[in-house]
Amino acid sequence: MSEELLDKLERIANALERLSPTPPSPDALSHQDAFVWQGSTGTLFPVHHVAGVDLSLLQGVERQGKLVLDNTRHFAAGRPANNVMLWGARGMGKSSLVKASHAQINKEHPHALVLIEIQRDDLSTLPRLLTMLRSQKRRCIVFCDDLSFESQDADYKSLKSVLDGGIMGRPENVLFYATSNRRHLMPREMMENENGSAINPQEAVEEKVSLSDRFGLWIGIHGCNQETYLAMIDGYAKDRRLPIEPQELHRRALQWAMGRGGRSGRVAIQFIDDLTAELT
Repeated sequence: MSEELLDKLERIANALERLSPTPPSPDALSHQDAFVWQGSTGTLFPVHHVAGVDLSLLQGVERQGKLVLDNTRHFAAGRPANNVMLWGARGMGKSSLVKASHAQINKEHPHALVLIEIQRDDLSTLPRLLTMLRSQKRRCIVFCDDLSFESQDADYKSLKSVLDGGIMGRPENVLFYATSNRRHLMPREMMENENGSAINPQEAVEEKVSLSDRFGLWIGIHGCNQETYLAMIDGYAKDRRLPIEPQELHRRALQWAMGRGGRSGRVAIQFIDDLTAELT
């Protein structure tokens, strides 16, 4: 090989090395409380400010919030805790409960927990992430928002194995939290197709729904009524100290909900954001 070719190859290698992200060090989690996992590069990117709301502002999900917070508090204290799945109505605070619980625990005990968000499309790299976290000293919650699976999607099998199977098992310092609009994470037609083509249909159905068994806490969150919706509005308006009379606030909030075709926590905060921009 000529010296000129070797020089070119060396320059290409150096350029690729500069483009590649620096792999996380063994103490990568020691200075930050939140990260986003990039599966394609195997990198943890720090998040300096987690977008969310205070736990006290989440109305209509008090019982569910207590379950999540208690489980998270047990985990942070080194006691037994469960993987958590929050499922149900859109916009009712499923992901907000996870982030708010993480924030509350770290408020009580600074730097007690690390929150690591993983995208649905990166689930195939979850074993790689867990291998990395196994060597860390801090306790970590791996969080996947809006988790679901489509037909011909086999990632659910690897997730099942990681959560509760395999000879290595889940690291003791890691829990998996997820949210989904679907109760069993998979579309009904997927389960029905498996049911119709299987030699033993019941076994096919059990294979699909058994993923839920890996979550010790399977918490349903449902839509809210008008009273709860207005309580959300009142809480947000008070928190932001908006100069508006309660009667007018409620009138406009209900009008906003009618325009959106429903009531939810997401609709409430969207209304409050719009009103805040108008009044401040």
